[in-house]
Amino acid sequence: MFYRIATATLLVALLATVTAAADDGFVSLFDGKTLKGWTQYNGKATYKVEDGAIVGTTEKGSPNSFLCTDQAYDDFELIFDVKVDSSLNSGVQIRSCSSKDYNKGRVHGPQVEIEKSPGESAYIYGEACGGWISKKATHKLMKNDDWNTVRVIAKGPRIQTWINGEAVEDLTNDQMSKVGFIGLQVHGVGNNGPFQVRWKNLKIKDLSPATAKSRQGKQFKPAPQVKSKPKPKKDKK
Repeated sequence: MFYRIATATLLVALLATVTAAADDGFVSLFDGKTLKGWTQYNGKATYKVEDGAIVGTTEKGSPNSFLCTDQAYDDFELIFDVKVDSSLNSGVQIRSCSSKDYNKGRVHGPQVEIEKSPGESAYIYGEACGGWISKKATHKLMKNDDWNTVRVIAKGPRIQTWINGEAVEDLTNDQMSKVGFIGLQVHGVGNNGPFQVRWKNLKIKDLSPATAKSRQGKQFKPAPQVKSKPKPKKDKK
């Protein structure tokens, strides 16, 4: 009798664990085999799948390249593993945009910085829209030449980040774009390289699923903070 009760209890516990894992709300952004659901913008860096990871490789003379999700997100929790060559800095775009109306489709928006230690990884940079948003400081949380887990929560004007479980940024800024794609950056390196950056286990939890349909397509509109400013009028002589 005790054996049956113990077995039944174990089965219930296992089922509860599986159910919890299935209901945690996270969805994989990468199937581990193909780049389905992603589109490349801007530069000529190459992206391919190797050993269950997306591998971005620099191309000489290329500007920054971005592999971007076809879906837009606004409020979300994002988790991914990343490994970057020590000679390359990279980043992950969040709530970012590309539009023919802005700088010929130049990807722009908030970026979670990725670089070797000591460095400024997981602070927020305004890619093609004004530079650093974070008041950053160098740290040694990134493990060089190894995999690191990065977590990002974006909700309204607030963005929080962690590296390997350690908090890095807690930023509130009303000027940042609030909706857009997720993008994997391979930075331009001039005539140097080739260098590589790798991502795997990319998953996202939608924190505002009720607005999912209304936000699609918005990634192709320029973010408000990077609209072209009118040219100053020349003084009449």
